[in-house]
Amino acid sequence: MKAMILAAGKGTRVRPLTYDLPKPMIPILGKPVMAYLVEFLASYGVHDIMVNVSYLHQKIEEYFGDGTQFGVQIGYSFEGYTDESGQVIPVPLGSAGGIKKIQEFANFFDDTTIVICGDALIDLDLTSALLEHKQKGAMVSVITKEVPWDKVDNYGVVVTDPQGRIKSFQEKPTQEDALSNFASTGIYIFEPAAIELIPVDRPFDIGSDLFPLLVEKGLPFYAQQRFFNWIDIGTVTDYWSVLQSVLSGEVAQLEVPGTQVVDGVWVGLNTRIDWHGATIQGPVYIGAGCLIESGCTIIGPTWIGHGSHICSGAEVVRSVLFEYTRILPDAYLEEMVVRKEFSVNRAGEMSRSAAATKHAWCDARHQLQEKKFLPDEKVLLEKGGNITTTESTLSAVSLIDNRVSNV
Repeated sequence: MKAMILAAGKGTRVRPLTYDLPKPMIPILGKPVMAYLVEFLASYGVHDIMVNVSYLHQKIEEYFGDGTQFGVQIGYSFEGYTDESGQVIPVPLGSAGGIKKIQEFANFFDDTTIVICGDALIDLDLTSALLEHKQKGAMVSVITKEVPWDKVDNYGVVVTDPQGRIKSFQEKPTQEDALSNFASTGIYIFEPAAIELIPVDRPFDIGSDLFPLLVEKGLPFYAQQRFFNWIDIGTVTDYWSVLQSVLSGEVAQLEVPGTQVVDGVWVGLNTRIDWHGATIQGPVYIGAGCLIESGCTIIGPTWIGHGSHICSGAEVVRSVLFEYTRILPDAYLEEMVVRKEFSVNRAGEMSRSAAATKHAWCDARHQLQEKKFLPDEKVLLEKGGNITTTESTLSAVSLIDNRVSNV
C-alpha cells in the first residue's frame, strides 16, 4: 500500500496562521499536524509516501526531508514554477490534478493508495478500512464520519444507497436540504484505475470533479461509515477548539509535552517562572525558554509557545500563543490565537498588534529591560529539564484546584 498526502493548498481559511506557514505545518502540541499523519501511516506499515506541495513548499520539505527520521520514504511533487526573477510561483493543480502529475511522471501509484488531506488528526483503523474496500471491490472508497445534523452545513456530505454505494454529494447543504449527515473526511482509498480517469495538465479536484465523474460512469464507488477520531483544522476557530480539547485531555492519543511541575501545569526546558503573586490555573503548557513574571494570570486551557514572555499584570485566558510572543504589562487576552503581529479571536475576527488596545503583544525577541530577581532566590532544577522558579514563593501560586503539587 502507498500513500498520498495533499499539502499544496494555501490554507486561506486559517489565516493569519498561514501567511508564512503552510497549513500542514500548523503545530499541535508543538509538532506539525502533518507529522502526526506520517507517524499514523508508518504505524500501519505504509512507508512510501508522496506529498504534493506548492505554497511555501520549502518549509514542508525542510522539516520532513526524505522521511528517514519517521522510518518512511517521502517524495515531493512541486506544483508551480520559478519566474524570470527567480521568485517561486505556486500553481496548485487541485487535489486530483496533483495525483495525476505524480502518476504521469513515474507511475508511482501502481498499488492501492490511501489519500489523506494534510490538515487533520486521525486514528482510523486503516486495516479494517482497507479490508472493506477490497471486499466490496471498490475502485474508490471515501471514509465518512457521522456529524450532528445541525453541523452539516460545515461539510461535504455523502449520499449512498443501502449497500454504501455513493449516489451523490452535497457540498455544505443546509439542514433542511441535507439528504445525509455523513461527512467526507478527506480520507480516500484509491485503486490505480481511478487515477486513469483524471485528465492531464489542468486543475482537477477530487470532490467536485473526480467523484461526480465516478458516479456518472457508474463505477464501484463506495462510502465507509466509520467511528474514529477525526479532528479537522478547517478554520482558525477549529484550531483554537482543537488545542482546547487536546490540553483538556479529550484527545486520547495526544499527550502534553514537557515536565508537569504542578497539577495541570507543564513546562519545557529552561523556563523561568516567578511564582510570587502569579495565578496559573491549568491545564497550561509553557514552552521552553519562556519568562513568566510575577503578578500575571494564566487561565487554561492555554498553550504558550517557546521563547515567550508574559509580563507582570498581564492576563492570558484560554488562548494559544505561538513562539516568541510577549504579552505586555496589564494586557488582557481571552480566547485568542496570537501569531507574530496578528491575532484572531474565537469569532474569527483578526487584528494586528499595532492596532490593538487591550490586546497588547509584541515579538518577545524585542529587547526590554531584564527583570531583576532578589538575592535570596534559588534556582530549582526540575526532573527532566532546567526549569527555574523562586523556591520561597512556590506556595503563592494559585492552581485550578487551589493546591500546589510537589515540584
